[in-house]
Amino acid sequence: MDISWADLDSDQKRAIAILGAGLSIELCDPLALLTLRRLGLIIGSHLTVVGHNLRRDAVVKSVMG
Repeated sequence: MDISWADLDSDQKRAIAILGAGLSIELCDPLALLTLRRLGLIIGSHLTVVGHNLRRDAVVKSVMG
C-alpha cells in the first residue's frame, strides 16, 4: 500500500513530525497514532522506515517547492 503525505490528515502529519523530531509520543493525537500504526508508519513510539521515508520526502518536497 503506497501512501502519500497528501493522504494524511493534519493530526497524522503532526504525529509524524513529532516522532521524527524525537519528541514524546504523549504529544500526539491517539486516533492519529492508531491510524499510523495500521498504515505501518509507526511501531511502538517510533517511525518505521516507511514512516521516516514519507517524512523525509515531504520535507524535501517542501524545500524544493
